[in-house]
Parts: sequence; structure tokens; C-alpha cells
Amino acid sequence: MPDRSRIPRLISTFNVYIISTSRYLVAGTPVTHGERLKLSPADISTWIGFADEWIPLYRLYSDKSNSRTTAIKDQLLLIISRAVAFEAKNHLLDRISTSPLVTVTDMETFNIKRGLLQKKRHTIAITPIKEIVRTILKPIGGGLIHIKCAGGTAPRARIVAGADCVQYLYCIGDTPPLSPNDPELKTALSSRATFTLDTGAASQGKRLFIYFRWFNTRHPELAGSWCGVMEAWVL
Repeated sequence: MPDRSRIPRLISTFNVYIISTSRYLVAGTPVTHGERLKLSPADISTWIGFADEWIPLYRLYSDKSNSRTTAIKDQLLLIISRAVAFEAKNHLLDRISTSPLVTVTDMETFNIKRGLLQKKRHTIAITPIKEIVRTILKPIGGGLIHIKCAGGTAPRARIVAGADCVQYLYCIGDTPPLSPNDPELKTALSSRATFTLDTGAASQGKRLFIYFRWFNTRHPELAGSWCGVMEAWVL
């Protein structure tokens, strides 16, 4: 049976995956792909660590006549299990797919567009979401901001057709970011058009700067355009 999971579970296919993805994260200049995708140094180090453990064991496993043993195989399977568990806990691939700077190459390298997505490719829209997010920001105290998002001329908050969530980038500070590509911006998603952003009590008395766009987690290539930066005082 073909291995259709994002992270391959077979030793032979995981070998290609862990080596290619770990090398990809540290490639790129002047900013590495891992940094561009806003993965933390700890995330990158952990992922590369799996590859560093894997490579010498796989060399032994590949020599069927002399060094392949049940113990070596079990160690390789354990690394696969640990990598899968790490991704499940930290949502590494989901965070890559929802990055505002994600590329087709990123998606292909990390095996994010597979299985059901490929089978239904003929039904997928090819036009990005055109509507811009209209937003109302209401500080409610304690570092909390109540947010309502709508599209077009809709009178009520709602997720627009073609999207399954709203993506937002934000920071707390004195100076507005120059663009949504500012590396200091935090990124998050909301599957609800009305939600509350907790900026933390330490943010009280400071200014929130925030961008919004409509987003589809299954098809990030169809994401809408970012709205202009919005701001509000945090109470």
C-alpha cells in the first residue's frame, strides 16, 4: 500500500524525507528557509537532530549482509515515531503551510500537498480569494482585543466563500510594521470570524498593530491579500 502520510512511515521513504527536509531548512541565503518560514531555532535544531541520528543508522541498515540487524531497524522505527510525535505536538507542517511566505517548493519539499488534495485537484479553484477582510477591533481590558471580521458588503461577521479561516499577523509596539513581511510579526489563525485575541496583560497601555487576510488551510496558495495594517490601544 502506498505511504500517503505527510511524514513517511516506511524506512526507505522516511530516509529521503528526513535528509531532504533537514537540509532544506538550513539552505538559502541570506535568510535560510527555516528562518523565512518563522520556525524557531529549537524546531530547526530538533528536526536536524533526527537526521543526524538517522544517517549513520541507515548506513548500517542498508548493508543487508553485514550490519542490518533487528536492533538497528527498531532504532530507525523509533526515530520515525519520535519525528511524527514531535510534528503532532508542535504542528510544524501546519505552521509551514500557513506561513505568509510559504512557496510551492516549501509545500513539495515537506510533502504537504498529497493524497486527497491531489485526487481532487480538478475540483480546486485556481483563483485566489479576492475579498479583503473588513475588521472591527474592540479593546475589552486585560490585554484582550475583541475582533469581528467580515468580507465584501456582508453586514455580519462571517468567513467568506473559499476560505476556512482568517489569518492574522500582529505585534505590540510604538511603530507600525512596514509590511506583512516584517519578521517581528507573530502569525495565527482563527476558524471563527468573531474571536478574542489575548495579547497578555503586559501589553496594556501599548499599541497593537495587526494585518488580516482570508485563508484556506487546505489550499494556502488561494489566500487573499492582506488588508492594510490596523491598530488599537490595548487596555
